[in-house]
Amino acid sequence: MSAMKKTLIEYLSISILTCILIFVIEVPTLSLIFSLLGFGIFLSLFMAFFVSILLSALFFVLFTNYPKFKIRDKARAIEKSLPFAGIYLSTIASSRLPPHKIFQIFSTFEEYGEVTEEAKRIVADMEMFGLNVYDSMAKAIDRTPSKDMKDLFYAMISTLKAGGDLSVYLFEKSQSFLDNYRRKLKEFAHSLSVFLEVYLTALILGTIFFIILTSIMSGLTGAVAEDLIYMQFFLIFLFVPLISAAFIILIKSASPGGG
Repeated sequence: MSAMKKTLIEYLSISILTCILIFVIEVPTLSLIFSLLGFGIFLSLFMAFFVSILLSALFFVLFTNYPKFKIRDKARAIEKSLPFAGIYLSTIASSRLPPHKIFQIFSTFEEYGEVTEEAKRIVADMEMFGLNVYDSMAKAIDRTPSKDMKDLFYAMISTLKAGGDLSVYLFEKSQSFLDNYRRKLKEFAHSLSVFLEVYLTALILGTIFFIILTSIMSGLTGAVAEDLIYMQFFLIFLFVPLISAAFIILIKSASPGGG
């Protein structure tokens, strides 16, 4: 489903080897760092051993979850392009071409991203492995992470086997996808306005207010100017950029298109 060109055993082997290498490299490195910081030899070795185990475990968890992230991103990319790909598929199907020709023509258009890649895999299954269009779409149903694409291929198989009009079905289905996409865009636009208000009010205005307030209070109370400068420096050059980056990631994750 993640389209990673590795078997499960190969991927786990790479994960375990990477974690072992991290552990082997980090133990002497961290031992040296801790000893230079003034810790004893045995305490430095113990801390380095403990931290290296944590780092190795963290990387192993990241490795095991990475395919899930790829699957999620792939599903979102498919659902972003599927409404427009469905319209184009219905246009090709209206010419009464056989189903395998529809996928062959559609697979030449790269602008539909992951949907085009799935069409290429269907064509490859038919041309290289000799599968018929039904078995090729059944394989696509098993490997695609997108529920909408699964529903589309299931219904396409049923329509073809029942002798129905594929172009009419694809057009109606693509209109349904478009309506759903418009609804998601409206929800995202509302969420974006809320994010913007929170960002401007809490972060930008709050930062300006804090800087002005601390400057006035330091003049009245005679606080140390150097400490105030460090605090404002941290707020402006570290805190605000980090929170801004967090807002960007939050907005990208909430976007229907994922970007």
